[in-house]
Amino acid sequence: MAELQHMNIVFIGHVDAGKSTTVGRLLFDTGALPEQELRKLREEAEKVGKPTFEFAFVMDTQKEERERGVTIDISHKEFKTQKYHFTIIDAPGHRDFVKNMITGASQADAAILVVSAKDGVQPHTKEHAFLAKVLGISQLVVGVNKMDAVNYDRIKFDEVKTQITNLLKGIGYKTEEIKVIPISAYNGDNIVKKSDKMDWYNGPTIVQVLDEFKVPPKPVDKPLRIPIQDVFTITGHGTVPVGRVEAGTLKPGQTVVIMPSGAKGEVKKIEMHHQELNQAQPGDNIGFNIKGIDKKDLKRGDVIGDPNNPPKVAEEFTAQVVVLQHPTAISNGYTPVFHLHTAQFAGQFIELVEKKDPKSGQPVGKPDFLKTGDVAVVKIKPLKPVVVEKYQDYPALGRFAIRDMGQTVAAGIVLDVKEKQ
Repeated sequence: MAELQHMNIVFIGHVDAGKSTTVGRLLFDTGALPEQELRKLREEAEKVGKPTFEFAFVMDTQKEERERGVTIDISHKEFKTQKYHFTIIDAPGHRDFVKNMITGASQADAAILVVSAKDGVQPHTKEHAFLAKVLGISQLVVGVNKMDAVNYDRIKFDEVKTQITNLLKGIGYKTEEIKVIPISAYNGDNIVKKSDKMDWYNGPTIVQVLDEFKVPPKPVDKPLRIPIQDVFTITGHGTVPVGRVEAGTLKPGQTVVIMPSGAKGEVKKIEMHHQELNQAQPGDNIGFNIKGIDKKDLKRGDVIGDPNNPPKVAEEFTAQVVVLQHPTAISNGYTPVFHLHTAQFAGQFIELVEKKDPKSGQPVGKPDFLKTGDVAVVKIKPLKPVVVEKYQDYPALGRFAIRDMGQTVAAGIVLDVKEKQ
């Protein structure tokens, strides 16, 4: 059996649309969630008087999300289809899922947008769909859920489908390429199994669409980029950085440069899951030892690259940001913390270049400040040396979250980098 190609997927949509139930159903119907686990969940759900919530419990393992603090820890966040091995990024429905979607090695290659047939498009539906677009997720499938609650009514489905199509078109999605599917997560209609209750629908199921998605190409031929997650000093091995290869290939004997320090060294041995590799490629999480490097030249957040095409250290950078939630407003001089690849740094807003209409993406003039829901092009000055790349060149090194006061206040992608001289 050849190993399945891997994809990361994120569930988006309004908190009451039934994302968790959809995830639970998907896991159960693809065999990733055993029957006895489901039975346990069903009993717990009945105990707290929410008999239809057993699927939701699969993902909502946070105590406060359930009455009486029922907790069953289920960490199945992976499922397999005929074609792919999917990892679900983060539990859906949490305010902070945005941060997880943007930072960390797991970037979403695709999204499932869940909309309720009863309620149609809600505020979160817009926000999440827009966020997916701003963050460069182009592969999207829409599940119009709770069809059982509207008696599998075609007219109701068509109404919601029109709403959602207009919304997606408005934020720049090519709607002719996006499938909108009537589903009931609770009953399992059109998620993995074709429904026998909607003979008016003859399109694909959710899983059939997932299998039509494309795995993003591995940028093997681009110059090397490895953001560092950790650095260990191991007796007999010297300095051993750990990180995920985002672009290029790494082989033993190769000379690499570490930015921002500019130190160079030679790669000796590469390991992944305790096995030695003769080369590492994009997507590989590796540990490797470098000869001729001082531990002080290397830390989490640094990026290892090709000496002939070193990672860019930014004097300043231009980015497109979307403000997710801010108690007041963002103006020039605002200096929050940026999370970009494995780096964290304070960055200062030095210019609000232009605001954009969130629906059309058209520029609407230069703003004095930005508030929740605004989308804008801005200039940022990092307050310490840090590697920043254009999203277009290296998505993993050009996508960030902005944190302040313990929450994610904004997210964005890098459009341009002015390098430090």
